[in-house]
Amino acid sequence: MSPALPEATPKPNRVYLIDASVYVFRAYFSLPQTMVNAAEQPINAVYGFASFLADLRRQLGPHAPLAVAFDESLSTSFRNRIYPDYKANRPPAPEELQRQFAWCQQLCEVLQLPWAAHGEFEADDIIGSWATHAREAGYGVAVVSRDKDLTQLVQSQDLWWDFAGQLQLDPAGVEAKMGVRPEQVADLLALTGDSVDNIPGVKGVGPKAAVALLQHFGSLEAVFAGLDQVSSLPLRGAKSLQRKLEEGREMAEMSRQLTLIPERVPEVPDPDWQARPRVHMDTVDAVCKDLGLGLRARERLSVFAELLL
Repeated sequence: MSPALPEATPKPNRVYLIDASVYVFRAYFSLPQTMVNAAEQPINAVYGFASFLADLRRQLGPHAPLAVAFDESLSTSFRNRIYPDYKANRPPAPEELQRQFAWCQQLCEVLQLPWAAHGEFEADDIIGSWATHAREAGYGVAVVSRDKDLTQLVQSQDLWWDFAGQLQLDPAGVEAKMGVRPEQVADLLALTGDSVDNIPGVKGVGPKAAVALLQHFGSLEAVFAGLDQVSSLPLRGAKSLQRKLEEGREMAEMSRQLTLIPERVPEVPDPDWQARPRVHMDTVDAVCKDLGLGLRARERLSVFAELLL
């Protein structure tokens, strides 16, 4: 499937799992810091997030189940116990952004959107767990994110959806974009590493070599089981590649623990995909006024109530 514009009509029996931090950060860094409330506190991130939610709900209509996952585990994830330097390259969010994350969660509450955050599990893990539960309940899944790490969750009836970038990928689209199948994405990142998350990978192995290895062997485990074959592959620098893999095996296997999204997170409750709670706009208006969001934002969020009339 080639990259496509977002679907005009949502597919029945599909849930939409939102990677909130992507859209909160995007708003924080793209909208002016001069957007402030009465206390002179920035509200650009919460305003942008509210606009994103309104646009998404209007496009999907009233009945598409949504659930929102937030990150709270920058330095306390279970992955930090595996590799203490995991995400150590990321500075903590400034106070004004942390405050806006809390406001975004408050907004989800009044919009009757199920949301979750956890000190030990990342938004990716929460989304992975919800996706498993949704499939068990008979739903397909759309992962709404710009983070390509989450393409590993895409199964036969699923989509990875970059809403802002107007890009959707089904399993074939993931393979066309990444060079590997969704179930190989964690292995790909384990080989190449990920500088954004400070995941080391195998030193000297780039994306082209990693893709070629996984296309030939199928999995990270099979790559190391067939190491003696690597030097004879029709790859530039195949002999040195075998040496790099031999030297970097332990790091690759550790990196795989960091890149793989678990199927279940028992500590995080699953949403009720059948629930259709009514949104009370007087409550939404009151919260928006408290946050300093203007009439325009409140009008856009009214879609959450209008579509249920």
